[in-house]
Amino acid sequence: MAWDEWHQLKAEALERRQGGATGMQLNQYPGDSGPGPAPTVPDRTGDLNVNQQDLSKIGSHAHGLYDQLWDQARLDNTSVDKAASDLTSQGFALGSALRHVSNRWSTQLKTVLDACAHISNHMQVSKKIHAGDEAYVSGQMSSIATLDAGFDERVGPPGSKNPIYGEKKK
Repeated sequence: MAWDEWHQLKAEALERRQGGATGMQLNQYPGDSGPGPAPTVPDRTGDLNVNQQDLSKIGSHAHGLYDQLWDQARLDNTSVDKAASDLTSQGFALGSALRHVSNRWSTQLKTVLDACAHISNHMQVSKKIHAGDEAYVSGQMSSIATLDAGFDERVGPPGSKNPIYGEKKK
């Protein structure tokens, strides 16, 4: 972004604020367009859908990448460390530089390995968590419908008893 463009944007924001506009603006898609198709009306079973095939595939790939990195990318106790030690003992500055690169590589590799493990583990538990949420929401919605049916007084003329409670025994 150019410096003059930054100043122009600041001036426009100041004008909007002084012109009575609110201090905060939420960006959104227009009502008739968006990144995907328009949402559909939920059917009787609701609109929650837990389908983990894609997430499972991501978790599997993350696990595979973790295994490959563990087997092929580690430099611990390798010829790189031995070479760094040899070069340092012979008085070459390259030895300490090589050790620095080796340490940096190991640190970055551990970060990537941690990320792969996190993704893999997260994908494994997601389906279980979402299925539990689905059962909870479904139970709450069905209990609300039952409660609503019990208190609905519009099923008969005013003053008459709701037939859901049945006849009073004598």
